This record gives sequence, structure tokens and C-alpha cells, in this order.
Amino acid sequence: MPLIEVFELRKQFGTLHALKGVNFKVMPGEIYGLLGPNGAGKTTTIRAIIGLIEPSSGCAMIEGVDSAKNPVYVKSKIGYVAEKPTLYESLSARDFLEYVSSIRKLDQTSVNRIITKLGQVFEMANFFDAPIATLSTGMKQKVALIASLVHQPSVLLLDEPLSGLDAKTSRIVKDLLSLHAKKGGAILFCTHIMEVAENICTRIGIIYGGKIVAEGTLDQLKNGSKSETLEEVFLKLTNEENEIADKSRLLGEAFFKDETA
Repeated sequence: MPLIEVFELRKQFGTLHALKGVNFKVMPGEIYGLLGPNGAGKTTTIRAIIGLIEPSSGCAMIEGVDSAKNPVYVKSKIGYVAEKPTLYESLSARDFLEYVSSIRKLDQTSVNRIITKLGQVFEMANFFDAPIATLSTGMKQKVALIASLVHQPSVLLLDEPLSGLDAKTSRIVKDLLSLHAKKGGAILFCTHIMEVAENICTRIGIIYGGKIVAEGTLDQLKNGSKSETLEEVFLKLTNEENEIADKSRLLGEAFFKDETA
């Protein structure tokens, strides 16, 4: 059974059709990369899966449960990191994580053990008692990641989770995601970083104009579009190759004009 299933998902905001029938599944053990340009529908899809917004039609399910019909259950199974996480900056990192665990009604002894272990992994031990407002962007991202993991969810929904992280921490996060998948979890990973998607995603869906325009393994996508890299695949399928060529030409005219002409 898919841990994540999105079926004919549509969402309209006034006259804007943000999602136009999105379909995909993420099975246990998969890291599914959802790639698309800004405004393509990635974040709207994630928000619908979590139950933060109600679809206009279609459905999103976690472990076979409709997010719109049983959002409390769905949220208990999901670890979510937003592109711009909302944290209570007046609290210390420790107080915030304890607050999150209390909302989820978790056993505090187990939570403290998990927080301590993840604090060591992310080198946060010396910062846990500092107000979140005083932390760097990277440290805040680490707090958000730990908060998404304290309840040991089966499903991770990650919207640009490596944003603000240094190379070492990014590698640790990638290893953590691989381990989560190997243990039978499912991950929906939204990113603009093609290299990351190439390295860790088992399957990739490219969303453009509110629809999935291509889906498959990296090799399937490259073969299907006769491309050498995921970046080439992405630019072809999102019709951005010609636009880039035009803008490169304009740059040449603006900055490298032959003064002798």
C-alpha cells in the first residue's frame, strides 16, 4: 500500500487553478522528488497532503487515510518541514521541541532521548537553551528538522529541507533520509537543487502548470527526454530552455556588446 497517494488533486484559489489533477504515489522505502519551477504547485500539493488546505476536488491520502477527512490521524503520521519553518522564536530550542512533543502527547522520557540523540547528530547540544531568535538560519533549520522527527513518523514531507544548511549538515540530512527510507518510511522531497534530487531520490515527478508532466526514475526521465542530466530534463519539460537562451542573448547584448561595432 502506498504511504502517500495523491489522486486527481485539484485546487483553485479564485480564478487561479493552482493544481489541475495531480497524481502520484510514494511507496514504503521510496524517496520521491517533486521538482518544479516557482509557482508550479509543489507547496500547494504538500499543504493539501497535510490537510492545511482542502482540495477543490480529488484527494490526498496518508496510509490510505484521506487528509481532508481525518487530518488529526494524518498529522500524527507525518513529519513536515516547510520551506520557511514557523518557530516560536521567544522560546529556547529545547522548550520549543518539548512544546511540540507535548502537543503530540508523546512520552517525555522517549522524546528527551530522541532530542538528545538528534542534538548530537546535528551538533545542537550547545544551542538547545538559547532563544530561537538568536540562532542562525542554519540552526533554525536544524530545530525544524528535529521537530519533524521527534514522533518518529512513517512519512516525511520536506519542502527545501537543505535550505540554509552547511555542506556537512546537508550530508547528514541526506544520510538520515536514506536511513528512513531503508527502514520502510516514505519521503516526499521538494527541491530546486537538481544534484540533490539526482543523488538521493528513487523516483522523481516533475510538476509544471499544476500538473505532473513526467515521472520515473532518473534513468527513465533522461532516456525519455534524450537528456544527459536531470537539469536538462527539467528545463525541457518545463519549457524553460528557450527562455534561458533568450535571456542569455540579452545578457550578451547588455554586457558584452562589441564596442568597436
